[in-house]
Amino acid sequence: MTLRIDIGGLPPGGLRFAASPLAELTAMLHVLAEPAHHPQLAGWAADVWAGLPPELAERLREAGFLWRSSRADFLVPARPRPTLAEELDDVDRIDDETYAAAALITTCGSNRVHFAAPSPLADAAARERALDLAQARGALQEAFAERLLADPAAVRARVRQTLEQCAEAFFDAAWESVAVQLATDLRLKKDLLQRQGIGAALASVSRAVTLAPDGDCITVDKLQDNATTARGTGVTFLPSVFGRPHLVVIHARGWQPVVQYPVAEASPPEPVSLETVTLRLEALAHPVRLRLLRTLARGPHTTGELAHAWGLSLPEVSRHLAVLRRADLLTARRHGRHVRYTLDLSDLTGLGADLLAAVLR
Repeated sequence: MTLRIDIGGLPPGGLRFAASPLAELTAMLHVLAEPAHHPQLAGWAADVWAGLPPELAERLREAGFLWRSSRADFLVPARPRPTLAEELDDVDRIDDETYAAAALITTCGSNRVHFAAPSPLADAAARERALDLAQARGALQEAFAERLLADPAAVRARVRQTLEQCAEAFFDAAWESVAVQLATDLRLKKDLLQRQGIGAALASVSRAVTLAPDGDCITVDKLQDNATTARGTGVTFLPSVFGRPHLVVIHARGWQPVVQYPVAEASPPEPVSLETVTLRLEALAHPVRLRLLRTLARGPHTTGELAHAWGLSLPEVSRHLAVLRRADLLTARRHGRHVRYTLDLSDLTGLGADLLAAVLR
């Protein structure tokens, strides 16, 4: 499974490396929303939450769908600016339809859900579809979608004000602390690009990002099959300290491709037994279970939701979930009549290192 970015005929300068204050703030907000994805930053997240004014904490919860399971496209700029304020000004220039569509794709919990013409802002049927999808993801998500569709200008102003308050509360200090690391990484990437070419620069981004032998396509190894083009627009690469372990790719139609990649060092893994590693490898050796994990990586889901998402029967999904649970890759919690399954990101992230450690010790 790969994401392919067509770069055939890319002009000089079409591959850009730059730092984005807004993208890094979005990565920080994701850490605050999903600290389990970032155990090395759990202490930072706890300190930030403890120091947030109650009103700002509530604002982050109500808009968390813009950065929790994925990133709203307008929060990861293709043309970074030196300051957060300048990047927020660029967001303000986006028309309401484009803004709402990007927010609703994230809000509705799946990048496979798109709201092209007719816009949910103007078409009653599209609006009802958007609200139904948001309702399925929970009351907070439904309320956010309702407000956005009823008064996009007010919601946009509130989101901007929230991000500006984050700058004062924690972002400005955190941005200053990572600025040198980001600048160092950018110097390395730009030097590799100039001296050794695109292939070397991409190799330094991540082993999951490669250049096709013909040089016309960038391949990102992710659990999805999709394609986009950078012809006429280029590709922007944004380093992130707070983004580890995520490799975020903006690839929706109408948006310039952007890759936000982690530069921070990984934390040393805890020792894991060979038996556990074997169970996890066996559990992952099935395409259906990989598809289920892709959905669960975006948030907790019930057996019924997973069956509907992938067109499977309930018994078939239950059998696959049982295998994943035996491998300790999932946890299950009951909420009323429903049992929701959650992916253990830390164990899945460390599997490759765990396998190597088991082989060498």
